Order: sequence, then C-alpha cells, then structure tokens
Amino acid sequence: MTTETNAPSPLQRTVSTTPTDYWNDSCAVDELEYAIANGAVGATSNPPIVLEVLKKEPDRWKARARELYAAFPTWSEADIAWQIVEEMAVRGLALLEPIYERTGGAKGRLSIQTNPTLYRDTAGMLAQALHFASLAPNVQVKLPVTVAGLAAIEEATYRGVNINATVNFTVPGAIAVADAVERGLARRAADGHDVASMHPVCTLMVGRLDDWMKTVCERDDVIVTPGYADWAGVAVFKRAYAIYRERGYRSRLLAAAYRHHLHWSQLIGGDVILTMPHQWQVRFNGSAVEVKPRIDDPVDPAIVEELAARIPDFVRAYEPDGLGVPELETYGAAVRTLRQFIAAYHELQGTIRDFVLPNPDKKAP
Repeated sequence: MTTETNAPSPLQRTVSTTPTDYWNDSCAVDELEYAIANGAVGATSNPPIVLEVLKKEPDRWKARARELYAAFPTWSEADIAWQIVEEMAVRGLALLEPIYERTGGAKGRLSIQTNPTLYRDTAGMLAQALHFASLAPNVQVKLPVTVAGLAAIEEATYRGVNINATVNFTVPGAIAVADAVERGLARRAADGHDVASMHPVCTLMVGRLDDWMKTVCERDDVIVTPGYADWAGVAVFKRAYAIYRERGYRSRLLAAAYRHHLHWSQLIGGDVILTMPHQWQVRFNGSAVEVKPRIDDPVDPAIVEELAARIPDFVRAYEPDGLGVPELETYGAAVRTLRQFIAAYHELQGTIRDFVLPNPDKKAP
C-alpha cells in the first residue's frame, strides 16, 4: 500500500526536510509497508499492538499457533504467545533491514517489548532483553521506566543492547533514563567495548499524559480551559528535549501515543523520533497542516501556567525534580499503562487459548 500521488506526502516532507524521523507504531506488515513508503525508518510494538495484529490477521496466526501447539506438547500458552511475538517481530525486522544496512545501523530498527508482568524484576527483564537482541542486529528492546526497569536499562546498555525506554510520561523519567544509559555507556567504554554503534531511545507517551490530565480533571472536578490539556504532552516533550540537548545526552527522545496533530506538528524539526499508528499517518498525510520546524517554539506560557496551577500531576511531569525515581512507577499515567499492558498480555494468552483450545460450548466461526 503506497500513496497515490507523486508529490511528497506530509510525512515524507517531515523526514526529508528536518532531522525528525518517524516510525510505524505497529508490526503489521501492510501498515509497515505503507509507513516505509512514506519515509518511516523504524517500527515498534507492545502487548496491545501485538494483540491488534492477531485480530487483524487471525487466520495466519491461528494456523501458526496450532502448528506450535502440535509441535511442542509441553509449551504453555505463554510460550506459544512469545514465539508468535518473535515471529511478528522478525517479519518487521526483515522489512526494515535495508534501511538498517543503508544507514550503517543508525536506523531501520524495530522495538520489541519485554514481558510487562516483569516490571519489578531486573534479572527477568534483562534476560529477555538479551534474548530479543539475539534475534537480529536491528532489534531495539523496550524496557519500562520503573526502578527495576532503570537498572535493567543500564545493564542492558552496558551489554550492548539498544534500548527503548517505555511506560514513561515525565521529564524526571526522561532524565532518569538518560542517566541510566549514560552510566551503561560509560561502563561499556571503560571496558573497551564499542559505543559508537549504540542508538538508545527514550519514549515519552505524550498522548497518554494528555489522557491522564483529562482523567485527573474528571476525577477531581477540576476545570481547565478547553484544549489546554492537549498541550501537556507537547510541553513535557519540549522541555525534556531542551534538557537533553543542554546536557548532551546520547539517548534520543521518541514521542508515542498519538491523539491529535500537535503530537506531530509541534515536534517537527527536532532530532527525535515520532512513532505513529497507521490511522494517524493516513490522517496526517491527508491534512493541510504546514510541515515546518516547531520543536523550538515554546508552548504558550498561559497554557503551562494554568495546567501547573490547576493540576499538580502536570507539575510532577513537567518539572525536572517533580518526581523522585521511586515515584516514577507510581505516577498515575504509569500505573494505568502498566495495568493496560499487563491486561493486554493476559488477553494475548487468552487469544492463543481460543486458537488452540476453542470453547466447545460455542459454535465454530
């Protein structure tokens, strides 16, 4: 699937005229092919995304799940699920391999997320990260911004794994990730290992932060000016980006969880990555939004001041010292997302169960 016009699409102009890259926020083949045709240089996945792909391609993955069920009699539903996750990833990695080769490994990567139930288990996450990194040279491994996850991020970086920090919504979280990566890189260099080929990434889930601002307002009966909450993620991302440049961090920021065009249009021009679901890519490519650098345009101070005055959780997300490291995993948006990722992981296993052990009380579809 490709665009129907010879003129560059808005996303093609974004990546061809600025340092900004974009990734496909899915490992579905048709969506990734569309993204690559429009300038994407990477992809990502997580439990809800994998679940969505299973539902989009049920015949393919039902047949594969049954093959694995027959071939490995002792495998659990979780074993089969992870094998399918890896096979989905390998498909996407192959599509991105030419980009990886062309850019000398700087781009063309696909992120695979570790088991979300391991968010308190450094050793468990690290073991899975090392395994994922062995699947292909262009793997990026997603690890959560929890206390245990930050320890895994440092150690995985030291061991040569290109990480993508996830379940992150705040400036303090972005700083904690960058510091953990720097420690890992420093240890790696001190031991004589290559660091030039390392391309660590730190995600900020900008749309999920906007969602959390709105949830807090509903929960606490707070009123803010309509539309202001849609700037929370952008404001946090821009502040984190300024700090990254000022401190010379080697991690690259990535914006995720798209809700509206500000998550694209306001971040154009930065040396950053924008990971977009297929639906938003199509919308942006069909839009009349002008493609021009805006990353250094400050968010209206009136918006920042009102959000800070009315929503304490915005202050926690926006200020560099708004949260301590132990508080990152108990921040409301983080708890919501961890719960959603874990629920999707369990639903993924349930879908595998339906594939290999269908309910006899129901008619076959």
